[in-house]
Amino acid sequence: MKHKNNLLKLACLLMASPLVLAFMAGATPASAAGLTPDDCVKCHEKAPNDIATNGQAHRTAITCIECHDGHPPITSEILPKCSQCHEGTPHFKLTNCSSCHNNPHTPLVISIDDNLTQPCLTCHSEQMAQLQQYESKHTQVNCSTCHRDQHKMIPDCMHCHSPHSKEMVQKDCLTCHKPHMPLQVSYPAEIPSSSCAGCHEDAMNKLQGKETKHTKLSCATCHQEKHKMVPQCSSCHGEPHPQTMHKNFPKCGQCHGIAHDLNK
Repeated sequence: MKHKNNLLKLACLLMASPLVLAFMAGATPASAAGLTPDDCVKCHEKAPNDIATNGQAHRTAITCIECHDGHPPITSEILPKCSQCHEGTPHFKLTNCSSCHNNPHTPLVISIDDNLTQPCLTCHSEQMAQLQQYESKHTQVNCSTCHRDQHKMIPDCMHCHSPHSKEMVQKDCLTCHKPHMPLQVSYPAEIPSSSCAGCHEDAMNKLQGKETKHTKLSCATCHQEKHKMVPQCSSCHGEPHPQTMHKNFPKCGQCHGIAHDLNK
């Protein structure tokens, strides 16, 4: 008898709950059952904690009820489509949002799959334009080859590339190279010659093996602003010899050798 009374009490409690009353009344949305976000946290602990930590606009602009407008047993459709709120840009037209945004309660904690490029281009078209206009080995790899694991991850260049000198660090690479057009090399006037010597070791050795005024100059003094820029001798020296000599020997190197290995 006591067991039957306990079962009867439990049935009465269930029948009195907002969800069951709403279900019996034929209501469909959870809001019709009188639920609020305060009710959600009574059963769902992880999602509210995730939202509070990294929810972004999912924390500040909307509530649980605005996304999850139904609850079993009233409805089995408890997961909203992202396009319900997110629309108006090419990125929002992508399918399978959860492949990168794998936790909708922390929408900007983004994981990156392997071999991923096309979804990135819906936001990062400028970077792809640079890669295509200025072809390099970087053009041939997927975005996720460099920007792996998580969104906005900036790789260390030396993960793939050897440094020009032992002293080089990441910021030194970016002084001359733009990652999406790496062969369009430009540099400030104060760039140390050691950065150049990593690739131009022969020129540096010849220059340091001589005792001329050129030896005391930095590489960027002559090769200004842009990589592979070769100056005219006359830009510094003018025409120091008689016109007849310049006419008979139009190239300075015919007598003086090359700028890194001058014949006095």
